Amino acid sequence: MLVIVVENAPPRLRGRLAVWLIEIRAGVYVGDLSAKVRDMLWNQVVEGLEDGNAIMTWSTNTESGFDFLTAGENRRFPVEIDGLKLVSFYPREDENAP
Repeated sequence: MLVIVVENAPPRLRGRLAVWLIEIRAGVYVGDLSAKVRDMLWNQVVEGLEDGNAIMTWSTNTESGFDFLTAGENRRFPVEIDGLKLVSFYPREDENAP
């Protein structure tokens, strides 16, 4: 299982993803592809993302049962702790914001 989520992505990138995956919600693409095709798609996401951001997650043989990659500006970023990949947050730019 492969899931790619894009935000603020250009229409040409969204169309490219729709060729290989099913868009089950706006910006959420799902499919079951080989590792080679997955890597090719991720390269296209990174190259075509412009000012947007994206995350790709897929099933694999790890402790958590999945792995993921991120691209673009976002408050969330992956960190690896004792072999387990988790998500951390950059602090908010406005400290008074909720």
